[in-house]
Amino acid sequence: MIRMKKDFIVTPWEVKGKIDYDKLIRDFGIQLLSEDLLGRIKKHTGELHIFLRRGVFFAHRDLDWVLDEYEKGNKFYLYTGRGPSGHTHIGHLIPWMFTRWLQEKFDVELYFQMTDDEKFLFKPQLSIEDVQKLTADNILDVIAVGFDPNKTRIFSDIDYAKTLYREAIRVAKHLTFSTVKAVFGLKESSNVGQIFFTSMQSVPAFLGSVKAGKNIPCLIPLACDQDPHFRITRDIAPKLGYYKPAIIHSKFLPGLGAGGKMSTSMPSTCIFTTDTPDVVRKKVWNAFTGGAASKKEQEELGGNPDVCTVYQYLYFLFEENDKDVKKRYEKCRKGEIVCGKCKKFLTERVIEFLKEHQKRREKAKDVLDEFLIKD
Repeated sequence: MIRMKKDFIVTPWEVKGKIDYDKLIRDFGIQLLSEDLLGRIKKHTGELHIFLRRGVFFAHRDLDWVLDEYEKGNKFYLYTGRGPSGHTHIGHLIPWMFTRWLQEKFDVELYFQMTDDEKFLFKPQLSIEDVQKLTADNILDVIAVGFDPNKTRIFSDIDYAKTLYREAIRVAKHLTFSTVKAVFGLKESSNVGQIFFTSMQSVPAFLGSVKAGKNIPCLIPLACDQDPHFRITRDIAPKLGYYKPAIIHSKFLPGLGAGGKMSTSMPSTCIFTTDTPDVVRKKVWNAFTGGAASKKEQEELGGNPDVCTVYQYLYFLFEENDKDVKKRYEKCRKGEIVCGKCKKFLTERVIEFLKEHQKRREKAKDVLDEFLIKD
């Protein structure tokens, strides 16, 4: 857990403030993605995803080992997930889109975990019925990303509990409250379900090996706030006879406000996958930018794209061409472009993106059985 006094907070349940990723690398003990590793990925994929080129996915644990195994002919499988506490926003899609790319490029299977049990345990306001409805809704967004139905298994912890629990109690036998308390900051007043939960989240990291009856490497693309769960998993998995899961970490897509990641707790700063064009226009128009107080001042002094959420959205996702995004950055610094033009450009890109996603989301209702597994 990383909890700074005033600067920023990063836990599996709370992310606030301006994130110091260099500090996360040091304190989490993760490794920066090197040019050598990026080159090895490109050797197999033929190209680098925009999230790799732009450093959106920036760090890892044992990715080099996974590539070593792959090059020996030992395929890995993928595992990622979603905690359904609200509607899906664009920030949630970042790891999923990258996971889909990995699935396609490496031709591998995916376990996608919906941690509805976690959200029930950690969100007092949510009933089991609430989280199950949100799970069903969020799954449509997962499928809309474009995963291969023949290689993708989506499950909720509640509906797949019989299979998961058998393995989770094996994890739990090696997990002490003192460890959970130290890693997550839980207290003696925390409910026992919260204390146990990491045991459930650990299981998909070796479930592919359980199903195959032999050890298979696992790679987990995730936003870096989820890393603490898998530090525990990596400690315990070898005690059960399984490989440690490898991890590749992404940065957070910022919210449209001043500072912090996109969060469902601040809906006006989030772009949800179900937002209408009018809602998108309003949210982007009200976004925090690095612009000057007036057009004249902007033209004279330039803007600051480094703090501009509009520019960050273009950099993360909505401006694919590297040369164009660099030109936009330079024009902003020189005062050659004003915020209104960037907002209009981003709005058009987001609306088009959501239009296509929403079409796929609607079609997902007809193919649920191709993806879902239950006990």
